Amino acid sequence: MTEMKKDRPWLFRTYAGHSTARASNALYRGNLAKGQTGLSVAFDLPTQTGYDSDHELAAGEVGKVGVPIAHLGDMRTLFQDIPLEQMNTSMTINATAPWLLALYIAVAGEQGADISALQGTVQNDIIKEYLSRGTYICPPEPSLRMITDVAAYTREHLPKWNPMNVCSYHLQEAGATPEEELAFALATATAVLDDLKTKVPAAHFPAMVGRISFFVNAGIRFVTEMCKMRAFVELWDQITQERYGVDNPKFRRFRYGVQVNSLGLTEQQPENNVYRILIEMLAVTLSKNARARAVQLPAWNEALGLPRPWDQQWSLRMQQIMAFETDLLEYDDLFDGNPAVERKVNALKKGALAELAQIDAMGGAVGAIEYMKSRLVESNAARIAGIEDGDTTVVGVNRFTQAEDSPLTAGEEAIMIADADAEADQVARLAAWRTARDADAVRAALSDLRQAARDGTNIMPASVAAARAGVTTGEWGEVMRQAFGQYRAPTGVSPNPSNRTEGLEEIRARVDTVSDRLGRRLKFLIGKPGLDGHSNGAEQIAARARDCGMDFTYEGIRLTPAEITAAAKEQKAHVVGLSILSGSHLPLVEDLMRQMAAAGLGDIPVIVGGIIPEEDAESLRAMGVAAVYTPKDFELNRIMMDVVALADPLRLAAE
Repeated sequence: MTEMKKDRPWLFRTYAGHSTARASNALYRGNLAKGQTGLSVAFDLPTQTGYDSDHELAAGEVGKVGVPIAHLGDMRTLFQDIPLEQMNTSMTINATAPWLLALYIAVAGEQGADISALQGTVQNDIIKEYLSRGTYICPPEPSLRMITDVAAYTREHLPKWNPMNVCSYHLQEAGATPEEELAFALATATAVLDDLKTKVPAAHFPAMVGRISFFVNAGIRFVTEMCKMRAFVELWDQITQERYGVDNPKFRRFRYGVQVNSLGLTEQQPENNVYRILIEMLAVTLSKNARARAVQLPAWNEALGLPRPWDQQWSLRMQQIMAFETDLLEYDDLFDGNPAVERKVNALKKGALAELAQIDAMGGAVGAIEYMKSRLVESNAARIAGIEDGDTTVVGVNRFTQAEDSPLTAGEEAIMIADADAEADQVARLAAWRTARDADAVRAALSDLRQAARDGTNIMPASVAAARAGVTTGEWGEVMRQAFGQYRAPTGVSPNPSNRTEGLEEIRARVDTVSDRLGRRLKFLIGKPGLDGHSNGAEQIAARARDCGMDFTYEGIRLTPAEITAAAKEQKAHVVGLSILSGSHLPLVEDLMRQMAAAGLGDIPVIVGGIIPEEDAESLRAMGVAAVYTPKDFELNRIMMDVVALADPLRLAAE
């Protein structure tokens, strides 16, 4: 019997990084020893937004959602004993992508690697940051310039490197429908390629099209998600051929990596998330013609807190069982010729092309940022309303809620606790780095970097030189801020009420009653302190407050506690709501509560939402926080009722 030839499996990755470069290096080497075949680096928020670990905005955020990389020494430690010439490394970095790639190149050079042999990806997708994730620095136009600077540089020096990873992952988490996810991602890719055409020789442009990769999300609606991926493949082939005249099918191939949906992981009955992760992985692996080139899976307990190495190992084993124990890789595409699949794929393509036409009419993705953001907020509102109304079933959340306690979540070590001393350690090492480096070399490198930013020279050579000279992440970021200015993206929350006010009559009436007692319209201030850019929850709270008839203020992300305190005083807020999903809730809320008390605002109720373990919730309440909400609190109307009750003068009189 002739043995059937199996396809090569996708890259097995785990998205990881935390605390310090040394701790993350140990985690990477451990995961590689367990059979992981590529690295996927998570950076902390200061690194993502171009601040040093000791900056005011970095307080409480260092090492929380990823690894802090402030300079070449950190990057050196991160990849110690990991030969970069043999590695395929994905770095989830956007605004500071040129800088982190420069540090990576510098470390590879120190290892003696052939730079032209380096393989990997920088995400480098700023447009989705304006729409969904919030780790941008500069306005769209200079940000687009830096994306294509990276692409042009890699064409010349790192021919195996993917210079841009169009990320639709966060679009879905921000509420995108499949059609919107397709259209917004493809619009981003075309915006980048249109700009890149001016920076590379025409003969090399098709190969550069072939180096654009994608990073997508796979949700629980398995058939739709699988069809979405087939639609992506077909639309990309069509766009690259018709719009850019790419004849070589190899350069028209839709190459993508995936992390399956973290938004759908539930705090309630979290053990069910194992099945969700597996089912979502099927959507991006079963169809051979639309199979992911790299897969990273979240851990089952991410809605509870930071996963442990064992939790990440469980997700890695899931991939390995699918690839090596099943016969999946032995067959041709299982869905070719299926009429149901063809109908769904065609419907998705039709909807996506209509969206693309609308975006093109606005001048492309850069010109359509406000439009796309508002669409995401509205789509997300519809998604949440479906769960609240029960039209969308989420097992353990709005159906089949009675359950046994999970032994997997029992005990003090059920989730990993971030090292409390990691921030102080990082800040101390950063200070030592600044003292030990050659100050003259740093000044010269920063001067050259500043000049390149101003005169339009490709930013990468000066960035690599700055990395080698010892420049820090914050210093690089400050040059970009000074050269290009900073930017505040649209929130997508319209001041005008939506048409989804059915079922809000009782809340609206209570808002009116309490507003009469207050002598003016109930004022609800929603703020996002720190660097956390996950704004989806805050946007939906703001939109629901609007629809309930409250006077609300939501100015978007990246506010300091001092700015929120000042806004609460100026606007005479009745309730302040904070959204923090980076794990930095304790230091940020403590700072805000102290500042509000000092400003004479200690009587204003403060509520907090985020991924907050119960022990931390108790600490927040001890600080004076009136209410704490976590992912299990999906009923926004109940939260609105709580806000009204907290603002009611009769409550204060009773106390």
